[in-house]
Amino acid sequence: MGTEGFDAVILAGGAARRMGGADKPGLRVGGATLLERVAAAAAGAALLVVVGPERPRPAALYVREDPPGAGPVPALRAGIAEVTAPAFALLAGDLPFLEPARVAELRRAARGRAGAVLVDAEDRPQWLTGVWDTAAVRAALAGYSGGSLRGVLAPLDPVRVAAGGDGGPLDCDTPEDLDRARRRAAGDPAAGPR
Repeated sequence: MGTEGFDAVILAGGAARRMGGADKPGLRVGGATLLERVAAAAAGAALLVVVGPERPRPAALYVREDPPGAGPVPALRAGIAEVTAPAFALLAGDLPFLEPARVAELRRAARGRAGAVLVDAEDRPQWLTGVWDTAAVRAALAGYSGGSLRGVLAPLDPVRVAAGGDGGPLDCDTPEDLDRARRRAAGDPAAGPR
């Protein structure tokens, strides 16, 4: 993977079971939806592909996995089918504090490798916060029949990028996570850095 441009694929079509089935990407934090915030972090992408229901914002190419809600691997297959750049960011649609600088850091780390993935404070890879070589992921998907992103991406031996002192981007899986994100966006020091 060189220094060429990149595309971004945001997975935003999950069932949000732990959020009570809410439209998680459409939930608002700090004046914008979760999906809009993630799209802003990928603003440098030549093409933004959102795998999930079509929305008025952000401006993107919207696609669906078949059948809708089939899981992250079918969603990745649907998204990567639209990617034309040699590299792409693969992102969850529920990362309200992901910054463009973090995406740029992942891009730098991935140069010359099959990919780079963010790891959390417990050193666990966050498979939906990474930058990947498009050809390598397509090849991995071609021979993969399982259902986990880890199963597709871990064998590519990505560079592991530490989340940093603030724990990196907070995802919003539960109502408690969403409350913390909203408090953090409002400047509550007990909820973590802005």
